[in-house]
Amino acid sequence: MRPELENSKFICRPSVPVPLRKSALLATAVALGLALASPALYAQETPSLEEMWEMIQAQQDQIEALQDQNAALLRQVQEARAREEAEAAAEAAEAEAFAEVIVEGDEMNMPPTITPVPEPEADGEWNMNIYGHAMLDMGYQANQSDPDWFDVMRPTKLPSFENEYGDDGSWYSSVRQSRLGVKTAVPTRYGDLKTMFEFELFGVGADAGQTTFRLRHAWGELGQFGAGQTWSTFMDIDVFPNSIEYWGPNGMIFYRNIQARWTPWSTDSGSRFAIALEQPGGSGDEGLLSELDLLNGVQGDFELPDLAAHYRLVGDWGHFQAAGILREIRWVDTAPDQFDFSGDELGWGLNLSTNINLGRHVFRGSLTYGEGIQNYFNDAAADIGIALREDRPELPIEGEAIPVLGLVAFLDLNWSDRWTSTVGYSLQDNDLPDLASPTSFERGQYALANLLYHPVPNVLLGPELQWAKRDNYGPFSSDDFKVQFSAKWNFNYLISGN
Repeated sequence: MRPELENSKFICRPSVPVPLRKSALLATAVALGLALASPALYAQETPSLEEMWEMIQAQQDQIEALQDQNAALLRQVQEARAREEAEAAAEAAEAEAFAEVIVEGDEMNMPPTITPVPEPEADGEWNMNIYGHAMLDMGYQANQSDPDWFDVMRPTKLPSFENEYGDDGSWYSSVRQSRLGVKTAVPTRYGDLKTMFEFELFGVGADAGQTTFRLRHAWGELGQFGAGQTWSTFMDIDVFPNSIEYWGPNGMIFYRNIQARWTPWSTDSGSRFAIALEQPGGSGDEGLLSELDLLNGVQGDFELPDLAAHYRLVGDWGHFQAAGILREIRWVDTAPDQFDFSGDELGWGLNLSTNINLGRHVFRGSLTYGEGIQNYFNDAAADIGIALREDRPELPIEGEAIPVLGLVAFLDLNWSDRWTSTVGYSLQDNDLPDLASPTSFERGQYALANLLYHPVPNVLLGPELQWAKRDNYGPFSSDDFKVQFSAKWNFNYLISGN
């Protein structure tokens, strides 16, 4: 293409049609005739017919040359337009391949920062799910429990001696089960990038008894890898029954732990194998030595993470899960005296759990046994106790991982779309060592039954009867009975886009 044609636009006239050639010849002949007839030419020599014919032929050759040139120009214009369209398409694709630019400035008119946003590398829609519920719990407690746990049923929080928490009987109200969460999913070349961020209002630890924000989940997954805080790999959340009591069965493995998880095998139905490194922890019961101040300098020393794994099989009948855990529990004695109570124990456990579909109804159950795994239980007791060592007279005591048995058996009865019931029982039994205190928690039992009404989707109303019992290592035991009514209002909104 000629330089002057590049990046230019042309308006080209069509080439001369064949029928017009004869008209052009006739017009040329007429023009020549008029020229011959013109007075100004009388003085010139009149051309012969042969010369006139040569002149007509020259005019025809000129016209055909112009037609060829016009056709060549038209082809060049079409080729230029095609190249421009191809270049524009390539520039558009290149622009999409580059990152977008987000300009963010603050309220103080500071210079904006430019943050590259990578292009999604897989087709599909992203989505954001905003969910949660507002919930009222209200009821009457027949006996007594730790006032920091007034609105839940926990055997470990029942009195360890007579009237430990005052008089029997109290009315309670709470909105601490209310919850707010956000889940997202964004497609990438490695699969969906999933996140979960969830809070509730149930204070624990230093905030025990308070209505305050508490982190439940801070979790992310991409492909086979996940990290953050969520349900322990050792637990099965689907064992939790359809109840309105917040804390749940005391013999259930229930722990939201900080972890890094790998799931090398999974299916669309939910079957999977997963393995995780989880945050270690534990507690000890000083037993009869608690009043002697011998163990004041002993503190936990967790050098290795807990190793947890589970295999889950899902079918139309329900699911079965087998989970295991291994953990090192270490402690060091920092007191400057002649005794060194430092030591370590191997904690281990096996948790078998299932859901079995019985028509419209569901059986939920689990059986757990291990040593030194109490902090993974829903109603955690001490992991380490104090035992006698008769073969070591210079230091006749040592720390010992406490064996524990957990049992959960519940039946969710779905009478209709509006009416449901749940009934069930749970047990946690700890085999305490010789030097346990008479007030040490040894066994806890838990049971409930309810009738719940769902007038419309996302609304739940109903009463529940709850019972729990605590057995100490000594002869004392205590129990509690509650009648609870709850109103739960769920919300769930999904936002999606490309």
